[in-house]
Amino acid sequence: MGMVLRVAVLLSSLLRCSAFLDLSGPSEIKGVWKDSTTLPCTYVPLEDLVQQTLTWTVVHEKGSGTIFRRDISGDHVFLSEYRNRVSIPKDDPGNVSLLILNLEISDRGTYTCQVTWRDSNNSLIAKEITTKLEVVKVAATKPIIRAGQLGLTLPAGGSTSLTCEASGSPPISYRWFRATPAGKAVFLSSGAELAWPSLRPSDSGTYFCEAENRAGAGAVQRSDAVQLTVTEKTQTELVSGGTSGISWTLWGPTTTADLPIAATTSESGVGYPGKNETIPDFQRTGLSLYLVILIAVVSGAVVFLVISLIICIRKPKGAQAYDVKFHNSRAAASSSTGHYEEPISFTENNYVMEFRENKISEEVNKNESDCVANPQESEYEVGDTS
Repeated sequence: MGMVLRVAVLLSSLLRCSAFLDLSGPSEIKGVWKDSTTLPCTYVPLEDLVQQTLTWTVVHEKGSGTIFRRDISGDHVFLSEYRNRVSIPKDDPGNVSLLILNLEISDRGTYTCQVTWRDSNNSLIAKEITTKLEVVKVAATKPIIRAGQLGLTLPAGGSTSLTCEASGSPPISYRWFRATPAGKAVFLSSGAELAWPSLRPSDSGTYFCEAENRAGAGAVQRSDAVQLTVTEKTQTELVSGGTSGISWTLWGPTTTADLPIAATTSESGVGYPGKNETIPDFQRTGLSLYLVILIAVVSGAVVFLVISLIICIRKPKGAQAYDVKFHNSRAAASSSTGHYEEPISFTENNYVMEFRENKISEEVNKNESDCVANPQESEYEVGDTS
């Protein structure tokens, strides 16, 4: 009786798990050649069930086999043509979908997803679904042009770009052209994006792009033309200050000579009309007032020092000649009167000699010695006679 009850409980548990546990996914999928596609296979995880194994198999023209297997030892890819092209999410419980990259025509076939769980009674439960994959070649569609965030009318000096977008089997090649007034198309560049780092008025014109791929057998798809307009500068805004929230605006023509500069400030850092302050002229040059004053003071000091040195070094010649003549006159006076007069100081004669030329100084010294010697001799003779 106990054995019967155990079997009944086990069957009830299996039926309950089977009722709530199931794999879901489409029966058929179309993939684009040279593109990637996902074969969905999902289930709702249950607390009493633990996933044990996951297997993906395929049946196609080349044969059949196991593409992928996941178990407690890790992930394994068995077919060489699928290596580095297939993967399954790891950190998404209940999602065991197969991603195939760079689809080839030979990848078309029937794919089977099989999952095995273990329940709390150590019993195994297996479920599987099949999906048919078709790989088709899709020619490039008519491309569309997407403008930048600022649109198709921009001021000169700004930057923008145009992007050409088309769908179809990759790779898709793009080319950009500019229409001329004569109706001809001038080739500009290859690539999905056409960019201008600094717009000029001459960049105004009509532009269009073309797209093609190998699936289209050489068929080229052309986009509708767009008109790009670049306007002349009538207002140039120079934003500076970062976190200071000060915006500088130059009003008037493009030349910046002799233009008033207005600074608009606000507490939030955004310009607010009505709160304008006139910037002094010296700030336009980029030099602060303190730096200008410092330069002027240093320049004045240097000029004063140079003038002082010139005055001290170059003493007038007339003053020197006057000193020598003055001392010679004292010596001559003493010789004519017959009385000897001592020189004012010995250093005085030396001072005069330093500012004279060598020849003149020697003559002065000689005259002074003669004049001084004669009065002494006369004075001695008078004394002896008396």
